Order: sequence, then C-alpha cells, then structure tokens
Amino acid sequence: MRTARTVPVLALVTVGSLFLTPHSAVADRPAPTRERAAPDDRAARTPQSAAQRALAGHAPALDRTVRGYPREQVLAPDPENPADKSLKLGLTPYHAIAPKLNALQRLGDRVSVEIAGRSAGGHRLYLVTVTAPETHQQARAQERMRDLIENAPRTAAKSPEIKKSYKTPVFVNNNIHGNEWEGTDASLRLIERLATADDRATRDLLARNRLYFNVTANPDGRIAGARANAGGFDLNRDFVTASQPETRAMRQILLDKQPAVMLDLHGYVNGTLIEPTTPPHGENYEYDLFLKNTYANALGMEAAVNGLGYTPQRDGVQPAQIPFRDQEEGWDDWPPIFTPQYAAFHGTVAAHTVEIPLRVNNTAYDTLPAEELRRRSAINVAVAGAALDATLDFARAQRTSLIADQIEVFRRGAAGAAQVPVSAETVPGVPGIGPEDVYTTTFPRAYVIPGATTAAARLVDHLIANDVRVTRATHSFRLAGRTYPKGAYVVDLHQPKRGMANVLLADGRDISDKVSAMYDISGWSLGRLWGADVHPVTSTSLKGLPLRAVGEAAPVGRVAPRGDLRLRLTDPNEVAALNHLLRQGVPVRQAADGTALVPGSARAQAAKAARRYDVVLDTARLGGGTALRPVRVAAAVTAGELFALREMNFDVVPVSTAVLNAGFDWSSVDVLFVSAGLDHAGLTPAARTALDAFLAGHGLVGRGTVGAALNTAAGLPAATPVEGNPNANGVVRLVSSGGGPDYGFVYAPVWFTDLGPGMRVEQSYATGNPLLSGHWRPDEDGSGGPADAAGRAAVVSGERAVLFGTEPLFRDHPKGEFAQVGRALFTMAHAHSG
Repeated sequence: MRTARTVPVLALVTVGSLFLTPHSAVADRPAPTRERAAPDDRAARTPQSAAQRALAGHAPALDRTVRGYPREQVLAPDPENPADKSLKLGLTPYHAIAPKLNALQRLGDRVSVEIAGRSAGGHRLYLVTVTAPETHQQARAQERMRDLIENAPRTAAKSPEIKKSYKTPVFVNNNIHGNEWEGTDASLRLIERLATADDRATRDLLARNRLYFNVTANPDGRIAGARANAGGFDLNRDFVTASQPETRAMRQILLDKQPAVMLDLHGYVNGTLIEPTTPPHGENYEYDLFLKNTYANALGMEAAVNGLGYTPQRDGVQPAQIPFRDQEEGWDDWPPIFTPQYAAFHGTVAAHTVEIPLRVNNTAYDTLPAEELRRRSAINVAVAGAALDATLDFARAQRTSLIADQIEVFRRGAAGAAQVPVSAETVPGVPGIGPEDVYTTTFPRAYVIPGATTAAARLVDHLIANDVRVTRATHSFRLAGRTYPKGAYVVDLHQPKRGMANVLLADGRDISDKVSAMYDISGWSLGRLWGADVHPVTSTSLKGLPLRAVGEAAPVGRVAPRGDLRLRLTDPNEVAALNHLLRQGVPVRQAADGTALVPGSARAQAAKAARRYDVVLDTARLGGGTALRPVRVAAAVTAGELFALREMNFDVVPVSTAVLNAGFDWSSVDVLFVSAGLDHAGLTPAARTALDAFLAGHGLVGRGTVGAALNTAAGLPAATPVEGNPNANGVVRLVSSGGGPDYGFVYAPVWFTDLGPGMRVEQSYATGNPLLSGHWRPDEDGSGGPADAAGRAAVVSGERAVLFGTEPLFRDHPKGEFAQVGRALFTMAHAHSG
C-alpha cells in the first residue's frame, strides 16, 4: 500500500523486450561517491539513453546489436527457502520464480527473460517481455520508431509506419512493497495464458503490443514479508533519489521501454483503489493527457473487478473505488516519488497504482489462520488479474490514441508549448473536474548550473541518469544579463522530458492552502537540496550559445601541485574522502574553520582520493589544527540515515534499545548518533549507566524529538524541542551562523528553545514564512505552523551534543545537508572530558 556496499545488478524477464544498453552497465555505486571511470571500469558508468545518444548527434538512435524476440535463456535455480513468507499465503515463493520462467519460455516463442540486475539483498530481478516473435530487423525498426517518438515527435505524429506498425509498450510493476505479494502471481498467470492462447484477440494483442512484467520489484521484501528492501528502503518513495539498485532498475526499464501504459500493483485497500487520484495533481506533467487515459482505463478496471462478483457480505470485498471520482483529498499524485507519477515524466499517459482489497500482511499475517489468508490471497490474485485483463483490453482498443498522446507529451516539451489546463472541454468524458484539479506551472526557458563543483557534477550526472538532456558551454557566455564561465551546464527546457527536468530542478510550490494534509512528501527540489547553484532563466533565447551536449559531467577532482592541502567539508563526497584518507593512516588535522588539512607528503594518496570522490584539495593557507582520527559511529537511526552515513564512509554500528540492553561495548565506538529506536527510559539500569558513562566522555548527535529526549535524559545541557505539525514536510529556508546550507528538509519539523549553558544556535529557520515548497499548516489549535518556527533554532550545539530539528539525511535525499552531519560527528567524536 502507498502509505504514507557494493550494489549488485538486477534481472528482467522479457517477452519481446528491447534493451538499448546492457543492464549490467547501470551505475550501482553509492550516489554521492562519483568515482571517475578508469579504462577498465567503463561498465560502471550510467548508460546513455536514446535521448542522450540523439543529443550527441545520432538521432534517431539505432543500435545495430538489437536482438529480435524471443530472447530466451535458462535461469539457474535459487536454493529452496522454506522460510519464504509467500508460502504461507499459497503464493509463489521467490525460489520458484526462476523455474517457472524457464517453463514459460519453453511453452512457445512469445516469452523472453532478461536479467536487469540484483536487489540490495543480492536477488535477481526479472523482466519478462511477452510479444509476438520479431526478427532482428523488426526489433531494430521498433527501436527506431520509439526513438522517433521521443526525439522527433512532430515527425512521429505524421508517420504512417508508427501508426500502422509500432507496438504499444505496456509495463506491469509488481510487488514493489515486498509484503504486498499478489501482483506477482497474477502476472505469472497472465504470462502463462498469453504464452499459448491462440484466440484472435490474443494474437492481435501480441502483434500490436509489447508487454513488460517486472515480476517482483522487491524480492528481498517478498521473501522476508517486509515492505522495504534489504536496505530498509521503501522503494516506492525512492524515485527522486534513486538510491537503491531496484529503483535504478525500474528507472532503466522506463527509459528503455518508454511505456504508454503501466500498472503498479499494491495492497491493501478495500474496496480496490484504482488511480487517478485526488488533488493536488503534479504540476509538471501533461495532466490533461494523463487524466484522460488514466480515468478511462480506471473505469474499465473498475468494471472488471466488480464483475468478478465478490460481495461484502459473502467475501468481505467492497466495490472498487476511483479516488478522483469518489474522494475529495487524501490520495494525491503530487510528488514524483511514486512509480506511476515518475513514469508520467517518461511518456506514460495511463499510469496507475492499484490497491487490491483484502489485507494479508502485518498483523493479519501473524494472527489469521493460514486457510483464511489463502482465501484472501486467492481473491486478491483474481482482482489483480481482472485489473490486468482490463488494462490489456484498454491498450488494445486505444492503441492509436495512446501513442498519439505519448507523442504529444514529447512534442509539447520539445516545442516549449504551454500546458493544457484540465476542464470539461479539454478532458471530455471525465466528470467532476473542478478548479481544485487545475495544476500547471510556468516552465523557465532553461536552467544554468554554473559551478565546476562536486555538487554540480553530482547533480548533472543525476539529471542525465533520469534522461534529462544537459549541455555544457565550450566558452564563456552571457545569458539573461549574466556572464557564465566556460564549463557551465545549461539545461534547455525545450526538450521532450521537460517535466522531468523541471520537477527535479524547480523550487516547487507551497501548497499548504490546497488540502488539509498530504499523503507523503510535498517538496523535494534538487536545485535547493543538493548543494549546487542552479539558476532558472526565463524569457530568453539560447540561440548561438556555445553549448555542447554531454553524456556525463566533467570530472572536477584535483589536488594543488605544491604545499599542504585543504579539503573543504561542505559536500558528502568530501567527508567520504576524509574518512578514506584517515583509514589509510594519513595524518589529517582539522583547522579552526572546520576544513581538513592534509600534509603535502600525502599528495599521492590525496590525488587518488580526489579522483575517486571527485573532490578538490586546494592549497592550505592555515596551520595548526587538531589531529583527526577515524571515527566509528554508534547509530540508532532510520534506514535512510544509515545509508547516508555509510555513503560518507563512516564506520557505523547500528544500535537500539534492545542492542544496548543486551550489552554493548562502548569502547568500540567514538560517537553516538540518535534519531530513532533508542529510548533512555527503556534501558536496563546497567545499559543506562553504560550509556551515561559514554556520553560523559564522548559526544552525541541527535535528530528530532528522539535525539533531543536522549540529550535531556542523559543530563547534557538542555535544549527544549518544540514539535511542529507532524504532517508538515518540505523544503525550508535556513539561516546559518557558521557556513551551513541555506536550505534544508523537514518532515514533522522541530525547533529548539530554552537553551542550556554552553548551547548555541548553529542554524535557524528563516524569518517570515520559512517554507519554500511543500505543505506546512498549523495544528488545529493554531500552533505548530511555520510562523511559530520562524527565527527559531533549527540546529543547536554544545560541548557534548549537536541537535538537529531538520531532517538532513532524509531518505538519503538532501545531499547538500549531509556534510553538516559529517562535521558534527567529527566534532563530537573528538570531544573529551573537561
């Protein structure tokens, strides 16, 4: 349900699939660590999409190595796992999927299996393609037409070949939440039926469509009966950041296959919930086209699900519901973190989350009899199957208009055309459209990313990985009255996927007045949160600018040629480089201004670190400083925070109340970071004594109310946390006293009052309204809103503690804030008894 260290590669099963580049080439290294590819490391780079190849002068791109269909292979079996949680439900355990796919490929010539990579836990991800057989030449023709649709949409709109011969791509994503199982089984049943069915409708369907099935997007969670993957991430919240290998695999499927239609099968909402959603609607995609197709397909799925004949009285199944029609708010499509919403930016004009009805996970899994669980799962499989069948009927019947609408999405972007607001006239056939459904934006002409910095390079690489076209200046230039240097990056918003570019780079919008609460996050701007300068440019021409398309950011890593070296600790890669050097035994000191000083005698090691982490070590102009040592962190934190800490190369030992109560060796760690899962009152007397003794001689970094509560309970100098509205979240303006970032992220914001002796304010919420984008209202009693937080302390520090009221490591996302946590950990790790 959509409720609110080396990474291996993933696997796909395809029935008539077309991969432009090998999926083993997908970059799976931790996001903030930009290692420049050495000659023997080319496969670690992110593959160029069709759009990037087209930008480089190869439009329409045509890969002569493209194979036809079927593309069969024999999958090695996985060891049988009797602990697989699917078994209790009578569903397909993960270890049975590979043999099943081998058998399906043997049934005929319609089913293909490909491996896209591996999950965080090391399990293969399978993409199945089902389509009528294609020769190599026919497959190349499909690729050529697909490239034409994106890269030359005006030509594609007039192409008789596309109208007659292009196969509509349909994508089904299953089991992204590991304990929402049944989509996988429904898809396997459908694949088996399509593999051999000889009726006219099936033959026509497969002759004119390619059907792609991500059999299980989250095998780790499927096996464990957990929502998250083995890294602890909710994959259906990761599409802006793409920190997880499974997310990157799904992203690559969307880029390579360019589906016009997609389903993301979830559970459990009774009656079955079928998108489109309530307001607010994402303002950066072509919502008129999206609503038109998504609503029409939803009606078909609703009829198919209700047509199964299940009743509330006999089966416990309520009639299906369509939020756009049946609800006022509460199930929005505003953020691009969900799979269907992210897909819309890649040309998917009918995309749905479908929540099947009967709960079998969590408490139900543990308390209901196995017989009842299996009854429910069987119904859920049937409901998911009905949604699949209806969607295939829709794709078959609406093939021509679906492709025309996908072409129109790309045409509007490339031409810089205005969006079309939804209304009864612009989206006929969709009842109940009102002003509350109208969300559009004004796209800038371009964005300029001027700095040759680590943060700029990270951002550019991330844009390219998301199929955003980026150019780089070969000479200095003037634009909109401002001079930019050679090497500045320009993102022209006249491009097919302008919505993808803008949703990542724009500030976003304060939508606090639109609805009472949001389903999940409401602000996410990479332009503000990733630490790079980003300048929107409006109402101007880019003609004549000295720009060249790029497929990756230029490396920035370097060291000064002589003297001692200085490493600024303002970026997560710089913190990672520092930890790397310390582990190698390099004698690094910390200057009074917080920068790291590396002796010139370690220049060779520094140069390797500069290349590996793409950071700059310039000439040091400061002497003295405090000697630094490697830091080992005890961390009671969220999965996203743990991931971010390890990205910065900290040696982290997860702890919790239970771990401390079982006995913990505090001599093995240097600092404690707490944001979740550690309750001082829940500790045994012995564990509490040991913790208090550690904090008497070491430091604490705390986040939110949990971190602040531990600070108080341990008797450290006080800072009273004040909780804002717990439903609030978004990008906030900050004011720093010591060089911190100007923007941060909050999720249930906290600020501090009544600071004890020695505690000082490091960062405050801006005065006025600190919310830049997102949703932050006062509580019902009028308190807890942004006005109450304005000017208040967001981050405070003392001799023994640093406390954060913001979310600087949230879901591994706000990269520009990571280094602030890294510096705090170093400071607290080197604190000692006075």
